[in-house]
Amino acid sequence: MDINLAVLIDGDNITSAYVKEMMEEIAKYGNPTIKRIYGDWTQPHLNKWKKVLLENAINPIQQYGYTQGKNATDSAMIIDAMDILYGDRVDGFCLVSSDSDFTRLATRLREAGKHVIGIGEKKTPEPFIVACDRFIYIEILKNKSKQASASKDSKEKSTKNDVDKITPKVIELIASTIADVTDEDGWAFLGDVGSLLQKKQPNFDSRNYGFHKLTPMINSIDQFEIESRDNQKGRLKLIYVRNKE
Repeated sequence: MDINLAVLIDGDNITSAYVKEMMEEIAKYGNPTIKRIYGDWTQPHLNKWKKVLLENAINPIQQYGYTQGKNATDSAMIIDAMDILYGDRVDGFCLVSSDSDFTRLATRLREAGKHVIGIGEKKTPEPFIVACDRFIYIEILKNKSKQASASKDSKEKSTKNDVDKITPKVIELIASTIADVTDEDGWAFLGDVGSLLQKKQPNFDSRNYGFHKLTPMINSIDQFEIESRDNQKGRLKLIYVRNKE
């Protein structure tokens, strides 16, 4: 069953270019019952956001910059988040920003038992990323938009410069996670592996490395082997993985 989410967007910090893809991504994790974006709407840099707000039913919250050098938008977003929390109106929050100022907010929301999803650019500071249950890079959504408009022949060319390399450090993370949930024969259910990877590293996502799902990513690494098993409860196969000896 879907959980209800409050989607709070830092308009001063996030581009409007991929708002459609962003909202589609958020819908995978819950029902966005509250959708707000914060900024000083008298400023020209937010004009592009104005064009997509009605299309996506996002409520703009006006916040004037009272003091030069101080980010009043952040303060307004934090106050609203706490009001929503105390009103017990949602099960989780989606904080859309690349700003480390929201680290304490994410931590506080999780302390209250709320699920917290972060969305931001790859430049987002590590403290904010690890303060979330899950963190999604907006560059992934950028790649999705490119793929939708690219032809089959040009798809790889349009996205390969935007994906991360699978480094030995990433392989070691996957290997140790498999070992953590393995059975006596060395096999681990891939769903359990994926869940634990997310807990260990909230920004882990196979799409960062150019793979739509975790299965093909692991299948591309020679250090692991994959086995597909029949599912007694349905038609979908169960995928298991283990470290090669």
